[in-house]
Amino acid sequence: MLRTPSPDGLRFAFGTLTVFPVEVTRWDREAARAGMLCAPLAGLAVGVTAAAAGLLLLLLGAGTLLAAVATAAVPAVLTRGLHLDGLADTADGLGSGKPAEDALRIMKQSDIGPFGVLTLVFALLAQVAALAQVYDASWAQGALAAVVSATAARLALTLAARTGVPAARPEGLGAAVAGVVPTGAAATVTAVVAASAAGAGAFLGAYDAVRAALAVLCAVAVAELLLRHCVRRFGGVTGDVFGAVAETAAGTALVVLVLG
Repeated sequence: MLRTPSPDGLRFAFGTLTVFPVEVTRWDREAARAGMLCAPLAGLAVGVTAAAAGLLLLLLGAGTLLAAVATAAVPAVLTRGLHLDGLADTADGLGSGKPAEDALRIMKQSDIGPFGVLTLVFALLAQVAALAQVYDASWAQGALAAVVSATAARLALTLAARTGVPAARPEGLGAAVAGVVPTGAAATVTAVVAASAAGAGAFLGAYDAVRAALAVLCAVAVAELLLRHCVRRFGGVTGDVFGAVAETAAGTALVVLVLG
């Protein structure tokens, strides 16, 4: 059973995963565990802010494409672009085809290679295209998509930090949170997020309820595939892998929400 989110956990989640002015007072494993369990709450805040930006532009007379761009941009701003940077670095590491040690060295470099650039371009295009299509169908559905995708992205972080997933390096944020979340707790959080997405979608209709829950489940499933591949290739997770997992989940959730 999940406990009420602790103040230390909330501070850890919001202080490390967003730019919201929250001071992280504890960096021990217990705080990291609580923080990663609270990660979907940070995603919820990011998603609500992103949806608000898109709806504001629509209310001011902007088109759905511009609203979609703003909605996709807000999560990047609120995370200092770290998840997108992680996605690019992970793509470079995987695309290099080199052994784990060399791939990790490539990922740690400050520049972005061709694999990273292409991955960023297509990932952002997919997010914007999906959001624009959902906004075209309904403003409310677009707002729901923004919230669900951002929350699912941070849920993927909770699952990536579960017990049994090792760190690829002995230092960095990846090492600080790797393996801190009990598997049972991660599964419970997943069920809660999926049920909450279904509940939010139910306000728009039964079909939206099912699709919202399915978007969450598909998002974490595809993110899990990437996570396992990275663990095989790099020997564990890094901060970059966490970012890649989050962006993969966000994009997958949006794609599911526009299908059908």
